[in-house]
Amino acid sequence: MRALTIAATGMAAQQMRVEVISNNLANMSTTAYNTRRAEFSDLHYQQIERAGAINASDGTVLPVGVQLGLGVRPAAISMNVSQGAISATGGELDLAIDGKGYLEVTLPSGASSYTRDGSLKRSGDGLIVTSDGHPVAPEITIPNDARSLSINSQGEVYAYFKDRVEPELLGQLTLTGFANEKGLEAVGDNLFLETAASGPPLSGTAGADGLGTFRQGYLEGSSVDAVREITQLIEAQRGYELNAKVITAADQMLGATTQIR
Repeated sequence: MRALTIAATGMAAQQMRVEVISNNLANMSTTAYNTRRAEFSDLHYQQIERAGAINASDGTVLPVGVQLGLGVRPAAISMNVSQGAISATGGELDLAIDGKGYLEVTLPSGASSYTRDGSLKRSGDGLIVTSDGHPVAPEITIPNDARSLSINSQGEVYAYFKDRVEPELLGQLTLTGFANEKGLEAVGDNLFLETAASGPPLSGTAGADGLGTFRQGYLEGSSVDAVREITQLIEAQRGYELNAKVITAADQMLGATTQIR
């Protein structure tokens, strides 16, 4: 009976949806986290009577065929690239990206990755790094005797010193954009990798070429809407239960068949 396998695909789909929702809720407090959404498509169809075929009995064209769907399959887990709420932290190296764009980060392997997590730190060598110690590109070193830092909306980093009136320009942070942000590969630690689907990275100055601007002393929060996620969780749970009931009904029908004398 096809109903058993069709309902099984429905249960697997709803289970994946619950897993995606649980990951969203787990990251409610993750800096700059973008919500994910499970997307599905129907499986192929068994053509019992093809639409437009000739009716053998009288030669007429069938206006509607008989196509039996065979279930559902996962199509994608799409990332919602809408910006999360920006909140003040007062941190000197806390940077929120107001608009599009990613900070480029250099991994220990030398490869580039990208992040919107602007909770930056200062390493023992004075480098501006991420919370995991990966240096931000282009590399900027803060002098040991710097009294304070100022980062403007274009990413220019200035250091103030005790014995000087004018600040010193240490360098400029850049932003990187992609033609298709949803095509980036998430690798954890708030980092993304370039893929063929995302297109090549396009680096530029903050505030230009459609890129956002920096806001010092702020961080972007998670874009998770808890109420929406709980609502979708209830929908997924009910969908799972309905598919389970189909399996129960199909099993009862098969049981009735085996009892026919």
